[in-house]
Amino acid sequence: MNKKYRKVIIAGNWKMYKTIAEARAFAEEFKKIYQPSDVRVAVCAPYPQLPFLVEAFRGTGIGVGAQNVSEFDKGAHTGEISVDMIADLGAKYCIVGHSERRANNGDTDELVNTKVHALLEKGITPIVCVGESLSERDRDLTMERISYQVKAALYGLTAEQVKKVVIAYEPIWAIGTGRTATDEQAQEVCFNIRENLRAQYGALVSRKVCILYGGSMNAKNCAGLLAQPDIDGGLIGGSRSRTLPRSSAKAAGRSKP
Repeated sequence: MNKKYRKVIIAGNWKMYKTIAEARAFAEEFKKIYQPSDVRVAVCAPYPQLPFLVEAFRGTGIGVGAQNVSEFDKGAHTGEISVDMIADLGAKYCIVGHSERRANNGDTDELVNTKVHALLEKGITPIVCVGESLSERDRDLTMERISYQVKAALYGLTAEQVKKVVIAYEPIWAIGTGRTATDEQAQEVCFNIRENLRAQYGALVSRKVCILYGGSMNAKNCAGLLAQPDIDGGLIGGSRSRTLPRSSAKAAGRSKP
């Protein structure tokens, strides 16, 4: 990555794991091994855990984020959580457009865009997930699919707003499968994302946007991925997010600019 313009971000996506008691215990153990640095670390957890994690991590520099948010401000939307609500809980980040949400909950590109606008209006950093299926990769449609997802997610944003968005490239075929894109494959797609940003918003904006890699990143392969010039961190899902931030941060500190 280019450390002159961007900071490394390592974000853990806990998905639907951990009770409040387990989250508290994790936070206390993690604080014992966490070493502050110029790497930004975030934990994206289920809604009930957010206020407890915010309190546990207060003063450490560790950010807390949500895993989704409603596109609605308020109203008769049973079971939904608004941007104001997660902001009130102390969330600084929010994942939107994760492939599980797209596949299982019908989150469309247009819906992702609406959520991105809503989050930015309240000062919360959106982590926008994009990724192609195995079929799309096999048919050589990866770049077209990713380019469309990025453009759709950022539609209507100003250049200044785009600088505040984090993009996470997560090839669907590598999420939770143990398969990982090679360093070169991941870099190729992340470079393409940055080139699309440059073409639409200019070089100054594209240099500022952090692009993460997700999809079975782990302690063994993170060093090679983080050494790529256009990969600025990782979005780590499931059980891997319990142990990766520390090792990833170390690798990020050693990565080439």
